Amino acid sequence: MFEGRLRSLEDVVNDDGPPSQKSSPYIHAFIEILQSRGHVVSVVLPHQQRSWIGKAHFVGELIKPTYFRPGSVHQDDGETFDRPSSSNLGEDEWVLVNSTPATCAQLGLFHFFQDRGPVDLVVSGPNYGRNSTALLSLSSGTIGGAMEAALFRKKAIALSFAFDSPHHKPDLIAGACRQAVNIIEHLYQNWAPDADLYNVNVPLVAGVEDRKILFTHSLQNYWSPTASLFEEVEATDGDLSPEIQEMVIRQSGEIGGKASPPKTTHKHRHFKFALRFSDVSESVENGSEGNDGWAIKQGFTSVTPLKTNFMHVPSTQLGELKLSQSSSMDSMPEHQAMFHALINYEDPYVQPLILRALESHVPPISYTLISSMSSVPMPTSPVLQITSYETIDFTHLLTYPSTSVANAYVIRKALIRKHYLAHTISAWSSKTPTGCLKDHAKLTLDFELDYAEFLDEALIEAYELQESFGRNEALPPAEREWWILKPGMSDRGQGIRLFSTESELKTIFEDWEESELDSDDEPLVLAMTKEETHASALGTSTDAVITSQLRHFVVQQYIHPPLLIPSYQNRKFHLRSYVLAIGALRVYIYKDLLALFAPLPYTDPSQPGPFNPQVHLTNTCLQTQPSKIVRLFSSLPSTAPNLAQEWKSSAFTQIATATGELFLAAARTQSTHFQPLPNAFEVFGVDWLLDATGHAWLLEVNAFPDFAQSGEEGKEVVRGLWEGVLGLVVGEFFKGGGNGKAGVGQEAEKWGMKEVLSVDLGRR
Repeated sequence: MFEGRLRSLEDVVNDDGPPSQKSSPYIHAFIEILQSRGHVVSVVLPHQQRSWIGKAHFVGELIKPTYFRPGSVHQDDGETFDRPSSSNLGEDEWVLVNSTPATCAQLGLFHFFQDRGPVDLVVSGPNYGRNSTALLSLSSGTIGGAMEAALFRKKAIALSFAFDSPHHKPDLIAGACRQAVNIIEHLYQNWAPDADLYNVNVPLVAGVEDRKILFTHSLQNYWSPTASLFEEVEATDGDLSPEIQEMVIRQSGEIGGKASPPKTTHKHRHFKFALRFSDVSESVENGSEGNDGWAIKQGFTSVTPLKTNFMHVPSTQLGELKLSQSSSMDSMPEHQAMFHALINYEDPYVQPLILRALESHVPPISYTLISSMSSVPMPTSPVLQITSYETIDFTHLLTYPSTSVANAYVIRKALIRKHYLAHTISAWSSKTPTGCLKDHAKLTLDFELDYAEFLDEALIEAYELQESFGRNEALPPAEREWWILKPGMSDRGQGIRLFSTESELKTIFEDWEESELDSDDEPLVLAMTKEETHASALGTSTDAVITSQLRHFVVQQYIHPPLLIPSYQNRKFHLRSYVLAIGALRVYIYKDLLALFAPLPYTDPSQPGPFNPQVHLTNTCLQTQPSKIVRLFSSLPSTAPNLAQEWKSSAFTQIATATGELFLAAARTQSTHFQPLPNAFEVFGVDWLLDATGHAWLLEVNAFPDFAQSGEEGKEVVRGLWEGVLGLVVGEFFKGGGNGKAGVGQEAEKWGMKEVLSVDLGRR
């Protein structure tokens, strides 16, 4: 059996064992054709002939592998070793096991070649002789191996070569192998939803590639009830090896010979399998057209969709199978180049969504999943990396810009660091006073502070904050302008506080200093509020701030009052938009936004009492049950207090427009701290808050957003997002795209991605 991936990983098994001109003459040639088409092929075979064994396992037997290094095609010169090769030369090595085809399928799927990534397709075969009609199929180890894989919901194909002559010429074998691979590629890309596996029989005849390929049903036939399938032999006769027995059975049956009638004397004797092919051929002669046996008799290739109960699929596919031009890798468009994909996002929530999105946009024959960059065949081989930031091979990305693509820019502090983001907006607003960005970003100031006693000095240049303090001192708390304090290098809501006067701000720092916990082993950590302590005890999040993060702070005008929705208990919420930046530089926003609610109803910040993050913060990491506070923005009520009915569409338009200008601002004014690479892309989570008038205000930009915080409610949004991301990324980098690619806008809209910026930064 062989397993592998179509330009993917394929696992190959069989029931005939390793290459043998006597009983397994096709396997080596078939593997070579697959590999020549660009498929990654892993081979696990029985160590000897295992025909007629069905889908059996040897229960109680210890399975022992050996390692086979194939020699020349059509020559029995391969070598078997007790231990795997320790060479790093990339030599081809197959695994042989002392068991059945079904066991080979199991070992190939779950135990060997795991560094190559998940198996996309299991092919069992090519079998030495046909496996058609019920009489042959029910005992077939070839079909049994494919069926074992299908029971694990893997796509699987049983492949057999039917012959009328024992003389297997290399050109006939090559033609049958090419025909088989063409069919395999076509079936993989056009898999019937109700087919668990396919049983393919290719006649070993001249010109088979020019002959018809037919979808067939399996002929229901029966053995004659008058004779046994076993021949009596003298007890003194020597036993033939399984390989010789299979050669004798197949050649006598396929070519038309008949087994001797059984003896009936009652004496001590042995028994030898003596299949009556005459029963099979007679049932085919008497059967109607359209079955698998009939198709092979006509010299056609038979393709039979099967269920995992040995029944053929009820007539969902009938008639001639026409191979599409894209089935053959030789005829694939040049722009659809093969590439390797390293997909290891290190997040079980999003990893399968990315893999599914890739498969939906790219025929699996067009790429090969790898587990590390060391698996890339050559440094210049096209490769796509989608991994965590820390594990991206940026050296490879920068060294091979025409063939290497990764899911992050190296430098983007101008967007994702709070104080850098404030400088980006400030610089852009000064240079572009007519732009919209300043209208969607509250005043933000930053300062450094080591100790509370130096607060006065730290705020010397914070003129706007000093003026606000002066105004607020004469006002009651309910009429003051409120500010929000955020540690510049923290995240997940850590260290956030509200204040309206300088004395309140100083008290925050003094309380932190007094509550520092000093230990020899742990970093200094600032005290938590009662609510923060409760969240920490639940294992969800803490608002404690590591002292090393506290040198740099930003303060921002607090958005009050926010938009509140009565049907959601007037809880504060923010909007999460997902933004894709590609190359240098196109920017898209995904059509579906998420609304993330605080767990408790909102109260005016002037209310007495300690700061409660569960009232004022909407970070999902602070919640104990994210699924209850994450909603699709589109699912919110169509009416909101004091707003027009189109308030949601207005919010999306504001966010889309401001997003485009934000990325342009970073690229134009902060080129040191935002450097889009032409061969990279990145997904950002951009957060916004709507005030009571429906106006959208930018909160922050997150690199590598925590998709799992979206919960089940947002999972469909994340799935759709990655469908769009991979659709655009593959089109951009692996199908000849570019900033001027015709039709890219229409493609983006199809995937729910709205283009908000397209600018050529001149980076090549």
